[in-house]
Amino acid sequence: MFNSWLKPISEKKNSTNSESSLHEVLKTPLKAPLDQGQEEILFACGCFWGAEKCFWKLPGVVTTAVGYSGGELANPTYNQVCSGRTGHTEVVRVVWNTSIIDLSDLLKMFWECHDPTQGERQGGDQGSQYRSAIYGTDSNQIDLALASRDSYQDSLTKNGFGKITTEIKKDQIFYFAEDYHQQYLAKLGNRQYCSAMPTEVSLGDFRNSNYKLKQAVWANFDWKIRHCVLRSDNKPISL
Repeated sequence: MFNSWLKPISEKKNSTNSESSLHEVLKTPLKAPLDQGQEEILFACGCFWGAEKCFWKLPGVVTTAVGYSGGELANPTYNQVCSGRTGHTEVVRVVWNTSIIDLSDLLKMFWECHDPTQGERQGGDQGSQYRSAIYGTDSNQIDLALASRDSYQDSLTKNGFGKITTEIKKDQIFYFAEDYHQQYLAKLGNRQYCSAMPTEVSLGDFRNSNYKLKQAVWANFDWKIRHCVLRSDNKPISL
Protein backbone atom coordinates (compact mmCIF):
# COMPACT_ATOMS: atom_id res chain seq x y z
CA MET A 1 0.00 0.00 0.00
CA PHE A 2 0.99 3.62 -0.40
CA ASN A 3 1.97 5.71 2.58
CA SER A 4 -1.17 7.21 4.09
CA TRP A 5 -0.09 10.73 3.10
CA LEU A 6 0.42 9.72 -0.53
CA LYS A 7 -3.00 9.54 -2.19
CA PRO A 8 -2.71 8.96 -5.93
CA ILE A 9 -5.49 9.99 -8.28
CA SER A 10 -6.80 6.70 -9.56
CA GLU A 11 -9.95 8.03 -11.23
CA LYS A 12 -9.02 11.42 -12.67
CA LYS A 13 -9.22 11.63 -16.44
CA ASN A 14 -5.83 11.76 -18.19
CA SER A 15 -3.99 11.09 -14.92
CA THR A 16 -1.25 8.56 -14.33
CA ASN A 17 -3.83 5.94 -13.42
CA SER A 18 -2.06 2.69 -14.13
CA GLU A 19 -0.17 0.88 -11.43
CA SER A 20 2.14 -0.37 -14.19
CA SER A 21 3.09 3.11 -15.46
CA LEU A 22 6.86 3.31 -15.80
CA HIS A 23 9.24 6.23 -15.53
CA GLU A 24 10.16 7.43 -19.02
CA VAL A 25 13.90 7.45 -18.20
CA LEU A 26 14.50 5.25 -15.16
CA LYS A 27 12.02 2.56 -16.26
CA THR A 28 10.87 2.11 -12.67
CA PRO A 29 7.21 2.09 -11.57
CA LEU A 30 5.80 5.52 -10.79
CA LYS A 31 3.46 4.19 -8.10
CA ALA A 32 5.23 1.21 -6.56
CA PRO A 33 5.15 1.01 -2.75
CA LEU A 34 8.39 1.87 -1.01
CA ASP A 35 10.89 -0.94 -0.55
CA GLN A 36 13.08 -1.31 2.52
CA GLY A 37 15.78 1.36 2.51
CA GLN A 38 13.73 3.81 0.46
CA GLU A 39 12.20 7.16 1.38
CA GLU A 40 10.09 9.74 -0.42
CA ILE A 41 9.64 13.51 -0.26
CA LEU A 42 8.01 16.31 -2.31
CA PHE A 43 9.89 19.31 -3.70
CA ALA A 44 8.44 22.42 -5.36
CA CYS A 45 10.89 24.68 -7.17
CA GLY A 46 9.12 26.32 -10.08
CA CYS A 47 7.74 24.59 -13.16
CA PHE A 48 7.83 20.87 -12.41
CA TRP A 49 9.06 19.90 -15.88
CA GLY A 50 12.63 21.08 -15.30
CA ALA A 51 12.62 20.37 -11.58
CA GLU A 52 11.85 16.69 -12.13
CA LYS A 53 14.79 16.26 -14.51
CA CYS A 54 17.17 17.71 -11.89
CA PHE A 55 16.24 14.94 -9.48
CA TRP A 56 15.94 11.94 -11.80
CA LYS A 57 19.53 12.51 -12.92
CA LEU A 58 20.96 11.98 -9.43
CA PRO A 59 22.47 8.56 -8.57
CA GLY A 60 20.35 6.66 -6.07
CA VAL A 61 17.04 8.20 -7.08
CA VAL A 62 14.64 5.31 -7.66
CA THR A 63 11.80 7.17 -9.33
CA THR A 64 10.28 10.62 -9.73
CA ALA A 65 6.83 11.89 -10.64
CA VAL A 66 5.24 15.31 -10.94
CA GLY A 67 2.03 16.40 -9.34
CA TYR A 68 0.22 18.85 -7.11
CA SER A 69 0.35 19.35 -3.35
CA GLY A 70 -0.14 21.88 -0.58
CA GLY A 71 -3.67 22.92 -1.53
CA GLU A 72 -7.28 22.32 -0.56
CA LEU A 73 -9.06 20.93 -3.62
CA ALA A 74 -9.08 17.14 -3.99
CA ASN A 75 -8.00 15.65 -7.33
CA PRO A 76 -7.12 18.96 -9.01
CA THR A 77 -6.49 19.22 -12.74
CA TYR A 78 -3.60 21.15 -14.26
CA ASN A 79 -5.94 23.91 -15.38
CA GLN A 80 -7.44 24.22 -11.92
CA VAL A 81 -4.01 24.45 -10.30
CA CYS A 82 -2.88 27.04 -12.85
CA SER A 83 -5.86 29.20 -11.94
CA GLY A 84 -4.19 29.83 -8.58
CA ARG A 85 -7.44 29.11 -6.73
CA THR A 86 -6.74 25.59 -5.44
CA GLY A 87 -3.78 26.47 -3.21
CA HIS A 88 -1.59 23.75 -4.74
CA THR A 89 1.95 24.13 -5.97
CA GLU A 90 3.65 22.09 -8.69
CA VAL A 91 5.78 19.44 -6.99
CA VAL A 92 8.15 16.59 -7.77
CA ARG A 93 7.80 13.38 -5.80
CA VAL A 94 11.27 11.86 -5.28
CA VAL A 95 11.86 8.30 -4.08
CA TRP A 96 15.45 7.42 -3.24
CA ASN A 97 17.70 4.61 -2.07
CA THR A 98 19.11 5.73 1.28
CA SER A 99 22.23 3.58 0.92
CA ILE A 100 23.32 5.50 -2.19
CA ILE A 101 22.07 9.04 -1.72
CA ASP A 102 21.14 11.00 1.39
CA LEU A 103 18.36 13.51 1.88
CA SER A 104 21.19 16.03 2.36
CA ASP A 105 22.14 15.54 -1.30
CA LEU A 106 18.55 16.02 -2.43
CA LEU A 107 18.31 19.19 -0.36
CA LYS A 108 21.49 20.45 -1.99
CA MET A 109 19.89 19.97 -5.40
CA PHE A 110 16.66 21.59 -4.24
CA TRP A 111 18.23 24.77 -2.86
CA GLU A 112 20.76 25.21 -5.65
CA CYS A 113 18.50 24.51 -8.66
CA HIS A 114 16.17 27.50 -8.09
CA ASP A 115 15.84 30.81 -6.25
CA PRO A 116 13.91 30.14 -3.02
CA THR A 117 13.52 33.86 -2.24
CA GLN A 118 11.07 34.74 -5.01
CA GLY A 119 7.78 34.11 -3.20
CA GLU A 120 4.91 33.10 -5.46
CA ARG A 121 6.91 32.92 -8.64
CA GLN A 122 9.99 31.43 -10.23
CA GLY A 123 11.57 33.39 -13.01
CA GLY A 124 8.90 34.41 -15.51
CA ASP A 125 6.31 32.02 -14.07
CA GLN A 126 4.09 33.79 -11.57
CA GLY A 127 1.40 32.46 -9.25
CA SER A 128 1.01 30.43 -6.08
CA GLN A 129 1.47 27.21 -8.08
CA TYR A 130 5.14 28.14 -8.61
CA ARG A 131 6.00 28.80 -4.96
CA SER A 132 8.97 27.01 -3.39
CA ALA A 133 8.13 24.21 -0.95
CA ILE A 134 9.39 21.08 0.79
CA TYR A 135 6.78 18.60 1.99
CA GLY A 136 8.30 15.84 4.11
CA THR A 137 6.90 12.55 5.35
CA ASP A 138 8.28 12.57 8.90
CA SER A 139 9.80 14.82 11.54
CA ASN A 140 13.36 13.81 10.69
CA GLN A 141 12.93 15.03 7.11
CA ILE A 142 11.42 18.29 8.32
CA ASP A 143 14.22 18.86 10.83
CA LEU A 144 16.86 18.32 8.15
CA ALA A 145 15.01 20.58 5.72
CA LEU A 146 14.84 23.36 8.32
CA ALA A 147 18.52 22.99 9.19
CA SER A 148 19.49 23.19 5.53
CA ARG A 149 17.24 26.22 5.05
CA ASP A 150 18.87 28.10 7.92
CA SER A 151 22.34 27.31 6.60
CA TYR A 152 21.40 28.31 3.06
CA GLN A 153 19.83 31.52 4.30
CA ASP A 154 23.15 32.52 5.84
CA SER A 155 24.90 31.91 2.53
CA LEU A 156 22.25 33.74 0.53
CA THR A 157 22.34 36.74 2.85
CA LYS A 158 26.10 37.01 2.46
CA ASN A 159 25.57 37.06 -1.30
CA GLY A 160 22.96 39.82 -1.26
CA PHE A 161 19.77 37.77 -1.50
CA GLY A 162 16.62 38.29 0.57
CA LYS A 163 14.66 36.01 2.85
CA ILE A 164 13.85 32.44 1.86
CA THR A 165 10.12 32.03 1.25
CA THR A 166 10.11 28.23 0.97
CA GLU A 167 7.15 26.53 2.63
CA ILE A 168 8.20 23.54 4.75
CA LYS A 169 5.44 21.23 5.98
CA LYS A 170 4.80 17.57 6.82
CA ASP A 171 2.19 15.15 5.50
CA GLN A 172 0.79 17.04 2.53
CA ILE A 173 -1.38 15.01 0.13
CA PHE A 174 0.19 14.39 -3.29
CA TYR A 175 -1.89 14.14 -6.44
CA PHE A 176 -0.25 12.79 -9.58
CA ALA A 177 -0.33 15.18 -12.53
CA GLU A 178 -1.69 14.11 -15.91
CA ASP A 179 0.28 11.60 -17.99
CA TYR A 180 1.68 14.12 -20.45
CA HIS A 181 3.42 16.03 -17.64
CA GLN A 182 5.33 12.99 -16.35
CA GLN A 183 9.01 13.22 -17.35
CA TYR A 184 7.91 15.86 -19.84
CA LEU A 185 11.41 16.93 -20.88
CA ALA A 186 12.34 13.36 -21.83
CA LYS A 187 9.44 12.92 -24.24
CA LEU A 188 10.18 13.39 -27.92
CA GLY A 189 8.91 16.63 -29.40
CA ASN A 190 8.00 18.36 -26.15
CA ARG A 191 9.02 21.96 -25.53
CA GLN A 192 12.26 22.22 -23.57
CA TYR A 193 11.36 24.63 -20.80
CA CYS A 194 12.47 25.41 -17.26
CA SER A 195 11.55 28.49 -15.22
CA ALA A 196 14.10 27.99 -12.44
CA MET A 197 16.49 30.85 -11.65
CA PRO A 198 19.42 29.41 -9.63
CA THR A 199 21.21 31.82 -7.32
CA GLU A 200 24.67 30.30 -8.01
CA VAL A 201 25.07 30.02 -4.22
CA SER A 202 26.13 26.58 -2.95
CA LEU A 203 24.74 24.74 0.05
CA GLY A 204 27.57 23.68 2.35
CA ASP A 205 27.58 21.50 5.44
CA PHE A 206 24.72 22.04 7.85
CA ARG A 207 23.48 20.50 11.10
CA ASN A 208 23.14 16.69 10.72
CA SER A 209 24.05 16.80 7.03
CA ASN A 210 25.41 13.53 5.65
CA TYR A 211 26.31 13.99 2.01
CA LYS A 212 26.93 10.79 0.06
CA LEU A 213 27.38 11.96 -3.52
CA LYS A 214 30.88 12.88 -4.67
CA GLN A 215 31.82 16.22 -6.18
CA ALA A 216 32.09 14.57 -9.58
CA VAL A 217 28.31 14.20 -9.58
CA TRP A 218 27.76 17.89 -8.90
CA ALA A 219 30.23 18.83 -11.63
CA ASN A 220 27.49 17.84 -14.06
CA PHE A 221 25.53 20.93 -13.05
CA ASP A 222 26.76 24.45 -13.78
CA TRP A 223 24.17 26.87 -12.45
CA LYS A 224 26.00 29.79 -14.03
CA ILE A 225 24.64 28.53 -17.35
CA ARG A 226 21.07 29.67 -17.82
CA HIS A 227 18.72 26.69 -17.52
CA CYS A 228 21.69 24.36 -17.46
CA VAL A 229 19.51 21.31 -16.79
CA LEU A 230 17.96 21.70 -20.26
CA ARG A 231 21.37 21.46 -21.88
CA SER A 232 22.16 18.06 -20.40
CA ASP A 233 20.97 14.72 -21.68
CA ASN A 234 18.24 12.78 -19.90
CA LYS A 235 20.39 9.92 -18.64
CA PRO A 236 21.01 9.48 -14.90
CA ILE A 237 24.51 10.41 -13.79
CA SER A 238 26.75 7.39 -13.20
CA LEU A 239 28.71 7.07 -9.97
